[in-house]
Amino acid sequence: MLKKRLIGVLVVKNGLVVQSIGFRHYLPVGRPTVAVEYLNRWGIDEILLVDISATAEGRSPDCAMIAELAPFCLVPLAAGGGVHNLKDMEKLIRSGADKVVLQSALFREPDLLREGARHFGRQCMVVSIDARQKNDGSYETLSTGLLPTGHTPADLARMAEDRGAGEIFINSVDRDGSQKGYDAELISQVCKAVSVPVIACGGAGHAKDFVTPFLCGAAAAAAANYFHFTEHSVILAKRFLHGQSLPIRLDSHASYEGASFDEKGRLAKKEDRFLEKLRFEYIPEEII
Repeated sequence: MLKKRLIGVLVVKNGLVVQSIGFRHYLPVGRPTVAVEYLNRWGIDEILLVDISATAEGRSPDCAMIAELAPFCLVPLAAGGGVHNLKDMEKLIRSGADKVVLQSALFREPDLLREGARHFGRQCMVVSIDARQKNDGSYETLSTGLLPTGHTPADLARMAEDRGAGEIFINSVDRDGSQKGYDAELISQVCKAVSVPVIACGGAGHAKDFVTPFLCGAAAAAAANYFHFTEHSVILAKRFLHGQSLPIRLDSHASYEGASFDEKGRLAKKEDRFLEKLRFEYIPEEII
């Protein structure tokens, strides 16, 4: 059985990783190289980086940034933002990206996804879909998180698969930065519409939230803000998933096996009698 994956999302704006809230407000987090290095150390399964400045400014991808952080990334790296043609894809891959993320280019250049899949393989093609719920309860997709496309998430996912997408990245605009948990209905609709792996994103605020995408059929759960602002975030999420009997890779140095957690999903304090015992436990000097 294939392992379920946890994916760290890095939203980059003006060269810095930022915290995104509703696709409208952005707060600085830090340098991309530092974020990539720490996610790797914490045991993340993959990293997905999107340079939203490149898309907004209409420029090509920042391949220098990808080349700078690639040596720190020991897991698969997907990169997007500013991809306009096959040359941009090739530059990203040569700079160190394992996969290319497409979104607005799907509407601007309808054949680009098909050409990319033919040249680099569909395993390299990730299509990002931003979706929000309308007043009537149905869902619509947005280009760059703002402009309606006229397609439902399920229809757009099917279209992307037909054109050569190897994975679908579905992101809830409503849940972005909300910490209210993933949108189960949205994820279920997209998973039922396609046969390729689906990555769900938007709303994670607690380790238990990561269970929802997998119960809905997703192959991976992604998050940005949760991994930036929660201590031991990756390991705690994986320990919780492992406790729910979900197939997850848990091979970090600290697995927190047998640990207990508080209502916010953080490591709970050990009992006083256990801590008191440690005060007087004799630990002999190590001989090397």
